[in-house]
Amino acid sequence: MNQPTPAIVAQNAVRRLPRIALLLLCAAYLLPGLVGRGPWKSADITAFGYMAELARSTEGIARWFDPLLLGMQPETPALVPYWIGAIAIKLAPAWLNPDLAVRFVFALMLWGTFTATWYAVYYLARTARAQPVAFAFGGEARPTDYARAIADGGLLALIACLGLAQLGHETTPALAQLYFASHLFYGVAALPYRRAGPVIALVVGTLGMTLSGAPTVGLALATGSAIYIAYERRRTAKAGADASTDDGPGYTRGALLTMIGVTLLAAALVFGLGLSQWKITLDGNSIGGEIRSQAKLLLWFTWPVWPLALWTLWRWRRQLTARHVALPFWFALVPLAATWTTDYSDRSLLLALPAFATLAAFALPTFRRSAAALIDWFNVLFFSGLAVLGWLYWIAMLTGMPRKPAASVARLVPGFVAEFSPIAFVLALAATIAWCWLVRWRTGRHRAALWKTLVLPAGGTALCWMLLMTLWLPPIDYARSYLPQVRAVAERVGQPSCIAELALSRPHAAALRHHGNFNLQPLLLGTDCPWLLVSPDTIERLHTIIPLEKWRFSGTLRRPSSATDDLLLYQKIVP
Repeated sequence: MNQPTPAIVAQNAVRRLPRIALLLLCAAYLLPGLVGRGPWKSADITAFGYMAELARSTEGIARWFDPLLLGMQPETPALVPYWIGAIAIKLAPAWLNPDLAVRFVFALMLWGTFTATWYAVYYLARTARAQPVAFAFGGEARPTDYARAIADGGLLALIACLGLAQLGHETTPALAQLYFASHLFYGVAALPYRRAGPVIALVVGTLGMTLSGAPTVGLALATGSAIYIAYERRRTAKAGADASTDDGPGYTRGALLTMIGVTLLAAALVFGLGLSQWKITLDGNSIGGEIRSQAKLLLWFTWPVWPLALWTLWRWRRQLTARHVALPFWFALVPLAATWTTDYSDRSLLLALPAFATLAAFALPTFRRSAAALIDWFNVLFFSGLAVLGWLYWIAMLTGMPRKPAASVARLVPGFVAEFSPIAFVLALAATIAWCWLVRWRTGRHRAALWKTLVLPAGGTALCWMLLMTLWLPPIDYARSYLPQVRAVAERVGQPSCIAELALSRPHAAALRHHGNFNLQPLLLGTDCPWLLVSPDTIERLHTIIPLEKWRFSGTLRRPSSATDDLLLYQKIVP
């Protein structure tokens, strides 16, 4: 017999979050940063560089299965994200910047992640073991209304995650992996209730992850899901039913076969294409420092959902094998394992955010009013304080007063000249007013709404991102873009027929190709270019690689906001 549910929810607590309000919140989170900037360092510009190379390639279909940038393969062995970006560049009209076309498509993928997460939480909340306690005289929340309220809370929790802000607005394989992982999650969650949609999501999610640079994680998620479905089927058989138990609609035999088939197809693709490259990097000598570093990353990256997720595991501890707890736990555990054992820590952890948000959502029906009030007051103070600091430092950046904040900004972005933007100011002011209204609305009405605890974290995160991408977008773009460095190169060399390069990094190569439209040619392959760009990493052995008597050192070109991001420029000596 199942243990009693810890959720106690009345019908008046599952009032619907207005759809227009939810859509506006998602738009306010998605759109800022879409325009007014270029690709950022380092993963963003690198991924875009591979997409642009594919788009301009004339070598046929074979090149699309082996993306190259100056002869270098991607660090992330992905295909689908680069295909998506290259197709977006090819289909974009001539007046649209290629990087903006790619960002628009990837923004749609983040929107798809939001949608898949909402429906995954919705169907998990429909199960009987996730439902609240039935009251003696009625009045408990109706299953559909309860599931919708939990799903709203899950989406708000996902938006509130701090780690999603930057990585969710870049055009990297990590965002594509998040999109496919969320669809795999939705497919497994919705399979007992629907057929066509979840099956398509399973195929797209599993194969998409396999071809997006996360084949091992995708295969592990699919394998674990298949094992869990088989476990549910066995539990159902013991209960004396075929496809329905006290947990609501169950997994049918067809669902199990579908999951096994998708998993085997992914495995065949992984091993057939040689994608099973282990990236495990464990250093026993520095394991203590590594644990501290990963713990810090986990704490801030998944804030504020990780305390709620832990609370869910505690309050629902007697139902850990229930679908609404076991599935998100597994979808969080696998990326966590990848985070702790690979070099791609933050981008692996990104894949766990939909599952963390799901677990956080199921903490909502177990909260007491005092705990919810404490969370609300913390978020009001935290995000209001951040907004005040954002406005204060912005005013200091423009006016020079107060002096200390102005000096701090000047140190962070040396050489940047601030200018007042009326459009950015109006948008930031509107976002701040909306935040003030949200605080007043939250404290004045809808106190019984189940999703109320996550409204302020989601709204506060959207506010901070809006302020960053309006008031602070010019200095952030200046600090994180390679454009100032590329302009410095262009001022020195003009627009030569070609520039030789030696040991340039992928981000530098992509930036020089995109921002400067330079024809870069590897020096070691033989070239007759009048200029040479060299990475400082080769300076100690440079004399053994090239005849220095044929090249004259012309200067060091530094990215203004980094003291270690240099390019060495040489000019060929003409006899």
